[in-house]
Amino acid sequence: MNLCRIRRAGIMTCVLALAACSNLSPQKMPAVSQDISTNGLQASWVVMGDQGQATARAITTGTVCPALVQDGVAQTMTVRAVAATVAQRKTASKSEASKPSAFPVLTCEATLAKSTSAASIAGHALPLPKATVQKIVVVGDSGCRLKASDNYFQPCNDGEKWAFRSMIDTAATFKPDLVLHVGDYQYRENPCPDGHPECAGSPWGYGWDTWQADFFSPAQALLNAAPWVMVRGNHESCTRAGQGWWRFLDPRPLQSGRDCNLDQNDMTGDYSAPYAVPLGTVGGQSAQFIVFDSSKVPNKVLSKQDPARQIYVDQMTMVNQLATQVDFNLFTNHHPILGVSVEKKVSGGLDVKPGNVALQDVMKEMNPARLFSPKIQVAISGHVHLFEALTFSNDYPTQFVSGNGGSSLDTPLKTPVDPSLTPYPAAQLAYFSNSNDVGFMTLEREQNYWNVRAWNKHGQLITECQMQEKSTQCHTVGS
Repeated sequence: MNLCRIRRAGIMTCVLALAACSNLSPQKMPAVSQDISTNGLQASWVVMGDQGQATARAITTGTVCPALVQDGVAQTMTVRAVAATVAQRKTASKSEASKPSAFPVLTCEATLAKSTSAASIAGHALPLPKATVQKIVVVGDSGCRLKASDNYFQPCNDGEKWAFRSMIDTAATFKPDLVLHVGDYQYRENPCPDGHPECAGSPWGYGWDTWQADFFSPAQALLNAAPWVMVRGNHESCTRAGQGWWRFLDPRPLQSGRDCNLDQNDMTGDYSAPYAVPLGTVGGQSAQFIVFDSSKVPNKVLSKQDPARQIYVDQMTMVNQLATQVDFNLFTNHHPILGVSVEKKVSGGLDVKPGNVALQDVMKEMNPARLFSPKIQVAISGHVHLFEALTFSNDYPTQFVSGNGGSSLDTPLKTPVDPSLTPYPAAQLAYFSNSNDVGFMTLEREQNYWNVRAWNKHGQLITECQMQEKSTQCHTVGS
């Protein structure tokens, strides 16, 4: 059924309201420009995709898309996803703690020309990509956790106990050229129970209201500051917030069957090919991010018969090929391959686990000497709710983990750590630091090296590293 109304000009516009409409192609929805006062613009930003293609995105409660203006020329944005309520599907939660995903908004998009010097949506200026990127902010694991199965309900209404917004506001003052989010944007999966005033009234589930509360509203300052590279986390897999991931964040075209709306399509919706985002050349050294989707990877070795294993083999082959494009490669995915995870034992103490063994097992067959292609110098991930820096005395890439963006934090390891600690048996640890202060990282390029710094939400320095072609030297501030 179409819910329609007649405008005074006599033009009929329709909002497609049933779950079935979520699979319609964008061309089914009319799109004409309106100004912000009638458009209902909720968010606008720039996402970077394959080979540095920049796409302007907008979310609106209006029935039509706003206009994108590039260098004074207006164009109609295309509807990426129509307003719809998607029927309840199997999720990571019990059925009684799940519900249909309501998206009473249009998602709109338009390609940004590389020559554009100024762009805006409904009068709201957009940050534009730079051909040479010199300062990058890295954040990750940022949403407010409401999870019934763990009986864990973070104080989403308390800006100190869920400090994502204040961290973002601090990071925006650094005026980055680019922002990298390493995954896990949306954590409010289940309702806040009675008797928890610090999360009372929070939206929950996987619809627009939760995406707005967990990401778009608190991230506004950084969305305004620079274009974003979006990495997909396990919280954006199809059984969790995958529907919103495909509607809002992934840089590729939205396709029916890849949208996580139907359980039977999850083998398509849960995997996507890697791509590269060029960072330009500084001091004669070209660089790029390689973005890898590990959202569905388990932390156990995949059998040779598991279709997922062959998918990861094919995708890691693509990673090796992408790495030949430039001099310096920063591999980024959600699950750390050369980081460690830390969990409290029921009996007390800490259980320290190595990097993701499923990906390690795939990669050791392809690159037995160091897991990664020799062209990849750095790995940047999230998932572990800490900041971590790991360097190695033998030839393994430096690993940074930026998982301290505001979600429930893990317990850090006391340093110095046991010399036998390693995320992978053949990797000989040279330096390890970690912190569970809410914060972010910065990467700054100089002529012959990169400065990598970890900051807390107040902008106080935690760890500093200098990264060159073949080595990284780090020190913990105050040590």
